Amino acid sequence: MRSWAAAEAACRLFPDHPVVLWNRVLELGHGVLDIAVVSGECDPWHMVGGATALVTDSSDELRMVAALLDVPCHELRSPKEAVRVHPEVGSFVEGLAEQAFQNPFTALPMDAIEAAELCGFWRQLIDANRNLAGGVGFAFWKQDHVAPLLWGGTAPFRFLRSGDVTDAEHAVAMWRAKAAPALVAELERAGHQLIEVEDGFLRSRGLGADCIPPLSITVDRLGPHFDPKQASELEILLEKAEFDQATIDRARQLRSVIVAAGIGKYERGTAQIDRPAGKRRHILVPGQVEDDRAVKAGGCGLTSNLELLKRVREQAPDAYILYKPHPDVLAGHRRGGIPEAACLRYADEIVGHLPIASLIAMVDEVHVNTSLAGFEALLREKPVTTYGVPFYAGWGLTHDLGPVPARRTAQRNVDELVAATLLLYPRYLDPVTGVPCPAEVVVERLSGSQEADAGLIVGMRRLQGKLMRRLRSLVQ
Repeated sequence: MRSWAAAEAACRLFPDHPVVLWNRVLELGHGVLDIAVVSGECDPWHMVGGATALVTDSSDELRMVAALLDVPCHELRSPKEAVRVHPEVGSFVEGLAEQAFQNPFTALPMDAIEAAELCGFWRQLIDANRNLAGGVGFAFWKQDHVAPLLWGGTAPFRFLRSGDVTDAEHAVAMWRAKAAPALVAELERAGHQLIEVEDGFLRSRGLGADCIPPLSITVDRLGPHFDPKQASELEILLEKAEFDQATIDRARQLRSVIVAAGIGKYERGTAQIDRPAGKRRHILVPGQVEDDRAVKAGGCGLTSNLELLKRVREQAPDAYILYKPHPDVLAGHRRGGIPEAACLRYADEIVGHLPIASLIAMVDEVHVNTSLAGFEALLREKPVTTYGVPFYAGWGLTHDLGPVPARRTAQRNVDELVAATLLLYPRYLDPVTGVPCPAEVVVERLSGSQEADAGLIVGMRRLQGKLMRRLRSLVQ
């Protein structure tokens, strides 16, 4: 209930039950006991779903929620009288069907079914976050973008410090690479489940190392998707999920838009690039950050970009090999640079600043350790050879030279891979409205120009990168 009169009526109707009064600031001294006050935002489905009954005014939209959840409803007729009513679910549905709705992301009209599906999408996300006590290891510039994707429907999502969490029944979201080891150890000793959060596969136009917040994250209760030592939630999706035709059609359309717009994890590129060696076999080799967790876990011992180039040359002695350093390395923030002379012992050309999508379109093959560029090449139906064990290896789509786990037995096509990897597994935040959204909204934003400006922190971080590049060039 939302009014004090309704709360008093509820106490008379249900004297043995605690009463919850939602979203009101009250003065004490009204003489009614066992009333809990909830002030602020709250999920009505969660509130009503756990209630014995709802006592409210005839105009309250919570009556529809109660009817759909089959929770008894009592209508407040006067300050002292509340009468049991039986709202017809059918009438509510008919009323909804006649309403006009507006898509919050496009501002275009949407029908009641589409509105209900979007609300269901948000509800599923909130339900998945119910037991999260908070998060650790999240940089301050990332927190505003991550919090809406981890919110559990009640109090604002909290970023924790040592000693903040005592209830071991609650899980904690963790960005492990930045989490303080002492705090992680404290949480583990207390028995908390630590849930890995990482950047998603459609990240943003810009680098995380430049402090540009992500537009997508992955949240995995089993382990990070890039570590082949155990099955992640993504791996289980790819191994066991049955995708209906509607999901496959969505995946196919999403892939088409990504390819047409030249979208990669960090950049866009649609320019056509000439083949530098004519009809000779062209191979693209993307470098990676050598101390990145994805390389250490998924590379299975192969962590050196120079060693990767050497192995590619051994596999393809007559090919024209193009090496693209990782953007974070080029920006001067991360480890993995190769001196030019050493690089050109195995590569024919270094293509540092050319867009990855344009390069993939030009070459005949892509050879990777665990780089997401291999996944982006699969979207464009290019042959991919893996030397480590990325998440997309082992499903019949790649030529795998790394030790792919025997538990990966399913054979998938590209659209099934996209359905699992881009539609079902990650979480996305719309940079315009600031609320969780389907993958298609983020792809549309990345295809256009609707993304947040860089800001002061990003500018300072880029300047720092330039200085680090200059210093490294002096010692090479």
